[in-house]
Amino acid sequence: MKRNDPCATIGGPGCGLKKVLDIIGGKWKVLILCLMHEQPVMRYGEIRRSVVGITNTMLAQSLKEMEEDGLVERHQYDEMPVRVEYSLTEKARSLVPILMELKDWGVANL
Repeated sequence: MKRNDPCATIGGPGCGLKKVLDIIGGKWKVLILCLMHEQPVMRYGEIRRSVVGITNTMLAQSLKEMEEDGLVERHQYDEMPVRVEYSLTEKARSLVPILMELKDWGVANL
């Protein structure tokens, strides 16, 4: 590694890996991203039913954080009852193939 590499100390300031882990870390976000990659637009209830073991609190918190980090777009429609749909941003769609490689590695090695 070069001395002027911003990631010379793994996890230090400027480390790209740390930045990625900060936004997709935790138990649920990777699973949500991979699920939403399969279905371009999903409603909250669909996501909740599809991610085994996730609670309402964790799903709501994860979606909110992912929206703040630019991974998920939230679209609310002015209808009664209110309809909210979630979709991945282009940024998130570019990350999913990497996550699918991890999934494939897990299937092959674990």
